[in-house]
This record gives sequence, C-alpha cells and structure tokens, in this order.
Amino acid sequence: MVIACSDSRVNPSIIAKAEPGEIFIERNVANLVPPYEPDNHYHGTSAAIEFAVRDLNVEHIIVLGHSHCGGIRFLCEGHGGSEKREFIDSWMSIVEQSRDDSLQGENLLRRVEREAVTISLGNLPSFPWVKKRVGEGRLQLHGWLFDLEAGELLAYEAGNDWKSLTGMPAKV
Repeated sequence: MVIACSDSRVNPSIIAKAEPGEIFIERNVANLVPPYEPDNHYHGTSAAIEFAVRDLNVEHIIVLGHSHCGGIRFLCEGHGGSEKREFIDSWMSIVEQSRDDSLQGENLLRRVEREAVTISLGNLPSFPWVKKRVGEGRLQLHGWLFDLEAGELLAYEAGNDWKSLTGMPAKV
C-alpha cells in the first residue's frame, strides 16, 4: 500500500515501477495518515488502510511525501483569504505540531514535508490491526519522500534521518 499526496506530479506507480494491480494506492492532501478514531464519521484514509491491511493483507505500507507540497504550503502559509476552510483546516491539523517557528520560507516547508511523513508513520500503529501485524512481522512501514527538483527518492530511517534510495530494488 502507498499513501501518497493527491498531487499529480508524484505518481506512486511510476516511482515504484509497479504494474497495474500491484500496489494499492490511497491519495489525499499532503499524504497524511490520521490517528485511529473509531466513530461514526467518514474516514476515507482510515477505511483504505483497514481494507489494505485486513482484507488485502498488504505486507508494506509506504507513506510517500514530496517536495513543494501544496497542502504543506497551505499549513505553513495559509490560503490568503479570510474565509475559514471547512475541511482542509482540520485535515492539516494532523501535522500542525511539525511547524517550527524558528524556520521560515523554503526551510520551513522542506522540514514540514519530511515531518508530515514521519508523523503519519507514527500514526499508523495507532490502528490496532496495523500494530498487531507489525509486531508479528507481517507488515512493514516505510516513509519515502520524492524530491521533485532533484528527481531523488529519499527514505526515512528512524534514528538515521533520511537517505537516498539510489539503487533501490525495482519492486517494493
């Protein structure tokens, strides 16, 4: 499973060199994973994660972020209007804590893009069946970031920050 941004510049199938039907893709604004919240509200991303893990038995979940993300820019800079947004404000609040007031401009945006991936990775184990399968060794979680300018794919490694995936295998 790949949880990717809705941005058309980043195509998970092309990046993973996957044929149709090889990966299950969930796309949303800023490639976010909300925390587990079982209630009667609509949860499209959570439903996709549940289906992928419990019904499709995926063995990997990749949170795929990218540079120059419009959702991250919205979080950091706002939308320029005075009207409150009905959905995007609360959606982007998932990664609100990643904002660093000591940074500005591109430095802030690049940091928050990376943090959005790591926060989403951290939210995945809040889903009990994700946590269970990870604990059993049946599911692995990955954080990737595609740098649009450099054309480089980066992977997050806990404790080691980000590294290039140059030379990664053709299939995930």
